[in-house]
Amino acid sequence: MARTMKKTGLHELYHNNPIEADRLVFGRETNPVTRRGFMKGLSTMATLLGGEVVFAQFMPAGLVPAALAATDDAFEIPGKEGLTILNDKPLNAETPAHLLDDSVTPAARFFVRNNGLTPSADSLNVDDWRLTIDGEAVSKPLELDIATLKKRYTHHSAQLVMECGGNGRGEFFPPARGNQWSTGAVACAEWTGVRLRDVLEDAGITDNAVYIGYYGADKHLSGDPNKVPISRGVPIAKALEDETLIAWSMNGDPIPVLHGFPLRLAIGGWPASVSGKWLRRITVRDRVHDGPKMTGQSYRVPCNPVGPGEEVPDEAMCIIESMPVKSLITYPKSGLMLSGKRQLAVRGHAWAGDLSVSGVELSIDFGASWQPAELQSPPNRLAWQRFNGTVAFPKAGYYEIWARATDSAGNGQPTLLPGWNPRGYLNNACHRIAVRVT
Repeated sequence: MARTMKKTGLHELYHNNPIEADRLVFGRETNPVTRRGFMKGLSTMATLLGGEVVFAQFMPAGLVPAALAATDDAFEIPGKEGLTILNDKPLNAETPAHLLDDSVTPAARFFVRNNGLTPSADSLNVDDWRLTIDGEAVSKPLELDIATLKKRYTHHSAQLVMECGGNGRGEFFPPARGNQWSTGAVACAEWTGVRLRDVLEDAGITDNAVYIGYYGADKHLSGDPNKVPISRGVPIAKALEDETLIAWSMNGDPIPVLHGFPLRLAIGGWPASVSGKWLRRITVRDRVHDGPKMTGQSYRVPCNPVGPGEEVPDEAMCIIESMPVKSLITYPKSGLMLSGKRQLAVRGHAWAGDLSVSGVELSIDFGASWQPAELQSPPNRLAWQRFNGTVAFPKAGYYEIWARATDSAGNGQPTLLPGWNPRGYLNNACHRIAVRVT
């Protein structure tokens, strides 16, 4: 039994056959009609979780308890605090949920997502840096040094949510190729720079402008200088929004090397891959940008729903734009042992791509009932929103706290995994944490 309960073994079992995993791991059988609750096996689960599973009658079949789904494995990256490394070439690391409790994410706790090799610090000379603006849809191409950029255009600051399109990929079944992110590939820092719109207008953007694409100073994993690791972009309407910035500052300090020093795009609400780092060039296209990671199946989902594991041709995939509504419990840390009291304060963040969040709800009975949390307004458009609530536990035992957000268009988070897609993008299932009450 001990071997079965290793994190990787448990997830492998549940990925392959969650109902059979219920039986093998816990000896539990779900009501075949409702697919919730258990006819037997609760005593084994209670032993492993350290207490009675309160509201077990509502627990969905094939659900890995949050207490066993989380990991506390931590690795060190210089300048980072408690991040979990997913791979080192390219470097990718996520932040445990409880370390994202700050209203504005510190650089030390901001996730790391790379497609190529990070430029060395000594290759990033501010004085020699040049930003080129060109393309089929500009009439006056520009080449700007950073001093001119700062002097010529008005400075703007905004808190912006950046989230990897694959955040939550690790929960999809069948497993999708790519970094197996859990919940921590998201952050909301304050970025300072100039509006991209002002620079594009100075370059004489023309009526045939359709898209922008970026190019940075990162290197391809192969080391081939003729290969570009990533060059993505956004439609011209998104590029011209007030919150779309060419940034040089993160939380009031120069952007750290890992996050794009000395210049980067900061574009909130869309996959973070559109916010190009180590920014060298922006090209204004008269067509949809076709750089690396813009074509094929990269950062795309099926235009229409497909079945799990289904092959989807490239022409049936659509580019991800605005990210879906989502929430994250940042306090308490999953696995909390609550002794001597039956009430608990809960807080976290919610966000909704290009939209705002209209409400957040909490559940302690596996989604059978919900109670509203207090939701704060965002400091600016495309920032995340703080929520706070208090839950009361009726008796001792094992609980899961679930959070569910709804956006301003009425779209809510699914309680469990959303529709499958080949690359495991856009998992916005309810966040859940484990609490044991004694």
